Amino acid sequence: MSIKNSLPIQDALKKIIQGDVASDDATRTKYSHDASLLEVRPEVVVFPRHAKDVSALVAYVAEHKKIDSHISLTARSGGTCMAGGSINESIIMDFSKYMNRLISLDEEKAVVQPGMWYRDFEKETLAIGKIMPAYTASKDICAVGGMFGNNCGGEKTLKYGKAEQWVKRSKTIFADGIEYDVKPLTREELELKRQEATFEGRIYNELFNLLDQNYDAIKKARPNVSKNSAGYYLWNVWDRETEIFDLNKLLVGSQGTLGITTEIEWGLIPVQKAEKMLVIFMEDIERVGELVRDILPTKPDSIESYDDASLTLAIRFFPDFIKSMGLLRAAMLGIRFIPEALMMLRGGVPKLVIIVEFTGETDEEIIPKVQALKNTLEKKYPFLMRIPKTDGGEEKYWKIRHESFNLLRKHVDGKRTAPFIDDVIVPPETLPKFLPRMRAILDEYKLLYTVAGHAGNGNFHIIPLMDMSDPANIKAIDEVSELVYSLIQEFGGSITAEHNDGIVRTPYLYKIFSPEILTLFQQVKDIFDPQNIFNPGKKVGGTKEYMINHIRIES
Repeated sequence: MSIKNSLPIQDALKKIIQGDVASDDATRTKYSHDASLLEVRPEVVVFPRHAKDVSALVAYVAEHKKIDSHISLTARSGGTCMAGGSINESIIMDFSKYMNRLISLDEEKAVVQPGMWYRDFEKETLAIGKIMPAYTASKDICAVGGMFGNNCGGEKTLKYGKAEQWVKRSKTIFADGIEYDVKPLTREELELKRQEATFEGRIYNELFNLLDQNYDAIKKARPNVSKNSAGYYLWNVWDRETEIFDLNKLLVGSQGTLGITTEIEWGLIPVQKAEKMLVIFMEDIERVGELVRDILPTKPDSIESYDDASLTLAIRFFPDFIKSMGLLRAAMLGIRFIPEALMMLRGGVPKLVIIVEFTGETDEEIIPKVQALKNTLEKKYPFLMRIPKTDGGEEKYWKIRHESFNLLRKHVDGKRTAPFIDDVIVPPETLPKFLPRMRAILDEYKLLYTVAGHAGNGNFHIIPLMDMSDPANIKAIDEVSELVYSLIQEFGGSITAEHNDGIVRTPYLYKIFSPEILTLFQQVKDIFDPQNIFNPGKKVGGTKEYMINHIRIES
């Protein structure tokens, strides 16, 4: 594709930006994938050097949209989106090469460009004893732009919430190509903004009218779970009680479909110096909801979990499990696995392992809290429970939680990861009924999978391994999605807690949102992006046919 009556697109873009432009086959192939099961080949990949380049790109796409209806712009940083949110047929804009700097850092906040890797960002914040607590389990491979775009969450979400709680302000380029400072507004500030005869003023005016006129329906539509990444977060923007209007609460999690964010200000908290965990081995899952309910009042940082398949893999493939470690560390970890190995030999493999973690300033502060919880739970539940005495003792449980799926992937030939129901969430009290019924669906289709996740939130990650050369498996993706998401609808959950909609889940948003709310989502998209130039097909406008037709067949 090339712009009609003009230069080839790659040549035209080279003339308007200072950054790099690439359209060679290798680059286009690389950027046709992210961490999803999809393949969408872009026409060109650009690497902007600064916000002026981004503005120029937005203006170019907006102008040429009148000539070529397919032209669009998709922001990308780490490329680790599991929902296909960072792939597109037209222009991919990668921030990680140049727009990757930490702009400022102090005791309360950090301002950063979207292309900075979180691992580098965290080194800077840890150096002053601070952290942004909504980090993901994949924090070593993701960038802060994607964390903003997907409304990230992870192991600390139970205590600290998701990215939406920690984004304080941003700089965002809207469809007019102008960079705006986006921050919370008081009612008086909002009224002044609404009166401005600018593109930004129109956004604030039309969005406020939409939110205020549909206020009760929007509030009711919010999924009744502790974290959600599905849809546009209309319920977060305008608060009639506080009279605060914060556009960032909508931009976060919007996957770059409303504008391109060029700077993010994150709130920071002090790093807790001590941590301790309680490990609970559940012989059955009938009481998991009750157990979580009894743990939550003690205010742990996290309640994580993994299933019997994950533990079995860790023991079965132990050499691979530890090969990334040094010899001494691996030997020590092996010794620490002896109790679990003996437990399995006796036929006592737990159906679910629960990790409850507390942090604080000192061991003296948190050890009594963990011991008290153990004593209380042991009086009520017959499950084996342990408090690891050392950091190394705790490490093995986190290692299983983080690495079991990679083990499964490495030891199954001819199949690859297929994340499409990878981020389900239901109210925790429904887990005893929900989990068996969900697993029955997966087992009916003979899928190979493990179950791990954030039990305290009722959020589980299920990523089957599938042979995509088998047409039956392509068909199963839609069928299993329909069945699992219908089950989630029945239990009042959300189809995605952390990983967002992208191409994979946008077609299924009707499972949890009414036609009225889906119409409001489209109206919001039209307010911000009337020409549909920003990351089309995500949040609104996506179809099952497009998703299925772009499943990557080759491993």
